[in-house]
Amino acid sequence: MTTDVPTDARRVLLLTHTGRAGARVVAEEFCRALHAGGLEVLVPADEAPDLDLDEGAVRVVEDDDLIDAGLELAVVIGGDGTILRAAERTRASGTPLLGVNLGHVGFLAEAEHDDVASTIEAIVERRYTTEERLTLEVTVVVGGEVVERTFALNEASVEKAARERMLELVLEIDGRPLSRWGCDGVVLATPTGSTAYNFSAGGPVVWPEVEALLMVPISAHALFARPMVVAPTSVLAVEIVTPGASAGVLWCDGRRTVDLPQGARIEVTRGTRPVRLVRLHASPFADRLVAKFGLPVEGWRGAAERRLRDLAADATAATAADTDATAALSTPASPGGAAAVPAEPAEVTGEPGA
Repeated sequence: MTTDVPTDARRVLLLTHTGRAGARVVAEEFCRALHAGGLEVLVPADEAPDLDLDEGAVRVVEDDDLIDAGLELAVVIGGDGTILRAAERTRASGTPLLGVNLGHVGFLAEAEHDDVASTIEAIVERRYTTEERLTLEVTVVVGGEVVERTFALNEASVEKAARERMLELVLEIDGRPLSRWGCDGVVLATPTGSTAYNFSAGGPVVWPEVEALLMVPISAHALFARPMVVAPTSVLAVEIVTPGASAGVLWCDGRRTVDLPQGARIEVTRGTRPVRLVRLHASPFADRLVAKFGLPVEGWRGAAERRLRDLAADATAATAADTDATAALSTPASPGGAAAVPAEPAEVTGEPGA
C-alpha cells in the first residue's frame, strides 16, 4: 500500500451511474462537499448534463483531458460495473479509484451509500491509502494477425456465440496444450475477479494480494475440466475449434467484446499496468467476504464467536457501570455532605414468646 498523493492543487474526478436517481443525489452531495473542502471537482462532459451542479463548483472535462489533469483520485458512485467502466476511462492516467457502492454486492467498492459523510471527510483530510490490483493483458490473433489488444481488471471470458451449440476449444498453458473441451466457455480471471464471474462459474476465491492467474471452464463436457490457478508469469491461451465465422465471443469485464471465428487465438498474460484502488479501512479480506456475501459466522465456534462474546461482555460491563453511576447520583446526601446510608434493621434478641 502507498500514500503517495499530490501535495499541490487537489483535483478529484467524479464518475457516476447517472441512470440511477440515488447515484445522482449522492454525486451532487459529493460535489458540494468536496468543493467546500477546497478540492477541484472534475466531471466528464457526458455525465454533467444529468447532474444538478453549480457551475462554480465543478469543471467539465473530456476524457482526453484526464491524462494530464493531475488527478488525486476518482470517486466512483454506482456498483462494480460503474467501477469497471471507471477503470477503463482512467487507465491511461493511472488514477486511483474510490468506489461508493449503490449496487448489489459491490466487491470493488470501499464505501457504502450511507458512509457518504465519513468518506468525504476522509478524502478532504487525506486519510486513505492506495493498493495495486493485478490486471490482464488480452490479445486476439486471427489468421496470424493481431486484431485486438485490450485489458481486464476482473476477467476475460471466451463464450459460445450461439445458445444452441457448444463451443469447442483447446486450452494451452505456457505454450503447451493442456486439454480440449466442448463447453459453454472459459473464464480467465485475476484474483480481484475471483469473486465475480469466476466465483459464479465454480472457481476459487483468491485473496487480492495473491499474484496469480485463474482459469475456470464453464459447463465443460469433459472428464478433466477443473479450475486451475497458475503463476502470474504464465501465458494462458485459448484456440477456437468450432467452425463458423462467429463461433465465439470474447468479453472483457463484461464491457468490451470481440467476435471469434474458427481458428481465433486468445492469449492472456499479466498486465503491465495495474489498477489502483483507494482503501479507507485496513480490514482483512476475510471480513470483506463475510460482509459482502452475508456469511453466517455468529454460530461458528472460533474467533468470530469469541469476539461476539467479548463484545457482549464489554456491553454488560458498561451497562453495569452506568447503573452504578446513576444509583450514586440519585442517592440523597446526608446533612454532613456524605451520602446517607440506610440503617440496618436492629438485631432481634431473646427467645420467641419472651
